[in-house]
Amino acid sequence: MIFKSRAVQAVLGMVVLFGGVAQAVELKVLSGNGSRPAVIALCAQFERATGHKVVVEFAVNPTVKKKIESGEAFDVTVLNPPVLDELIKQGLVVADTRAVIGRIGLGAAIRAGAPRPDISTAEAFKRTLLSVNSVAYPGDGASGKYFVSLIDRLGIATEMKPKMRPMPGEYNVEVVADGGVDMVVVVASRIYGVPGVDMLGLIPNELQTWIGFATGVSANTQQGDAARALAKFMTAPTAAAVLRPIGIEPFVE
Repeated sequence: MIFKSRAVQAVLGMVVLFGGVAQAVELKVLSGNGSRPAVIALCAQFERATGHKVVVEFAVNPTVKKKIESGEAFDVTVLNPPVLDELIKQGLVVADTRAVIGRIGLGAAIRAGAPRPDISTAEAFKRTLLSVNSVAYPGDGASGKYFVSLIDRLGIATEMKPKMRPMPGEYNVEVVADGGVDMVVVVASRIYGVPGVDMLGLIPNELQTWIGFATGVSANTQQGDAARALAKFMTAPTAAAVLRPIGIEPFVE
């Protein structure tokens, strides 16, 4: 991704403001899948601006939570706020480093080039779901659980049962690009940047839920200054230029 010089200058200014560490270090980030494109882009900016190296591991939120609770080493985490708050209560994430990155709703996507169905209203979305042969969704994450409850709410659980395809978080959009499933419904930020898929848009407002992303620093990090700088960097005003193009409302929980 290419950024204009003014944006680069702003990024560098924020790093200076946040007190970047002079000696380059390696930071490990454990992140939920929904914020993948934002975390990748922001960490890449941080690396270029500071010289630090950032290694990111993605998984569904429950898996990330289990990793942290089991003692896996990390420096910064990005999770849905309720999950992050549980880790703060356990003393595994530092409370005063908690900061909201933003929120986004559920979106739908199809294979690139396929006929575009209508999802503009609740009734149109319902008809589209009933017309496709298969729908992928995260088998574990918050967006997947909500989608299953939404199918019940729409009164089509019986009809949709043979069409539903719960998928691992790292492959629920890609399976549509590969042609294995007709449609995916997932937190919309997960769809951006995946080749071979066409974004249909957010699901209708009356059916929508909002998935938040927040960050915090490990209570056991050995790179406290750099970790805090990264967490602040991901929630600084300059981050909005990365978040908005992928549909994330910045800094709203």
